[in-house]
Amino acid sequence: MKKFKLKSGDTVKVIAGDHKGSEGKVLQIIKDKDRVLVEGVNLVSKHTKPNAQNPQGGIVKKEASLHISNVMLVEEGVAVRVGYQVDGDTKTRISKKTKK
Repeated sequence: MKKFKLKSGDTVKVIAGDHKGSEGKVLQIIKDKDRVLVEGVNLVSKHTKPNAQNPQGGIVKKEASLHISNVMLVEEGVAVRVGYQVDGDTKTRISKKTKK
């Protein structure tokens, strides 16, 4: 099983691709495909038929996934690399730049 250094709810910055420079909150991590959904980034238009939840149908904007290598964690407004520090039995996630 792969271990990713991001979690749902983290704020990330897109560092590559069409949406480079955009920031948003991680909504979901798709582990088997190495992808991540970021709120408000990489929006696509999806045509929907009328249904019970949306009786009129139409065009809906929704987030598409990005590869996890194209995003970086943001701490205090700066994109940082992430590492782990082991103290006895506890393993904590730290920023490699600020050591926090």
